[in-house]
Amino acid sequence: MTDSSHSSANRAAATFLAILTAVVMTVSAARLPASAQELDDQRVDTALILAVDTSRSVNDERFRLQMDGIAQALEDQGVIDAILGGPRGAIVIQLVAWADGSDRLLPWTLVRSRAEALMVAARIRRLPRISGEYTCMARMLRKLSETVLPNVPYSPLKTVIDVSGDGIDNCESVDQLDAARTEAIGLGAVINGLPVIVDKDQLVGEGAYRAPGAGLVLLTPPGQRQRTTLDKWFEDHVIGGFGAFIVPANGYRDFARAMRSKFVVEISSVRQRPIIAPAPLALSEFPKDLR
Repeated sequence: MTDSSHSSANRAAATFLAILTAVVMTVSAARLPASAQELDDQRVDTALILAVDTSRSVNDERFRLQMDGIAQALEDQGVIDAILGGPRGAIVIQLVAWADGSDRLLPWTLVRSRAEALMVAARIRRLPRISGEYTCMARMLRKLSETVLPNVPYSPLKTVIDVSGDGIDNCESVDQLDAARTEAIGLGAVINGLPVIVDKDQLVGEGAYRAPGAGLVLLTPPGQRQRTTLDKWFEDHVIGGFGAFIVPANGYRDFARAMRSKFVVEISSVRQRPIIAPAPLALSEFPKDLR
């Protein structure tokens, strides 16, 4: 081989090694620990757990109205502005369907832009219906306390459990529900409520129930049971934590409006000192443009 041939081969080898080194360095850099900027990108203002009722009273149409309502809220420009206007300009969402038990339909999903909000909305519209028999709210809260709240990602400034439903817990007593609520609050969650008022004149209260896997359980004697409206029951036994509130929906076709109102307040409140309310916030206390 001539000297010129050796020189050409050496140059080719050197070029190949340079390219290979660049590729290796690029791959290695991708595997390095996240930089401070990358860690900032993974922090959020609010971790929002949407806990949606899918018990026997929720048929296909009502399930779709709930999913469409959540999707419409995420597509709303006011909600998007609230998300992007927070200190960190991001939230993370998980959606849970609950009845006898609870199932995660949407895993933790970041929303940091309008495009991501619209993408999540589209995913939620396509979620399959999960159905059940009973309204086991206490059981759902306990599962969140055991499996979700200890492992909330992205270091949120606030964690919110957003409970929607059209009835009371018919699996366990209010004492057991109150205990489950206290446990979730103790783990740092705020629990807000969206009671769906199907019949505005309906009174609800504690009665006999058949818990899944158990026999008929008799609660407070009939003459001593408290009777109240669903929204008041949510105030007394569901919501809790710093600045907790409810926004009732007047039937399932009002679900989107109520969800949008809740989203804006839940997401916007991290930008200011949280409200310490002497009583749960009712719909009449919200600004008119949020009702």
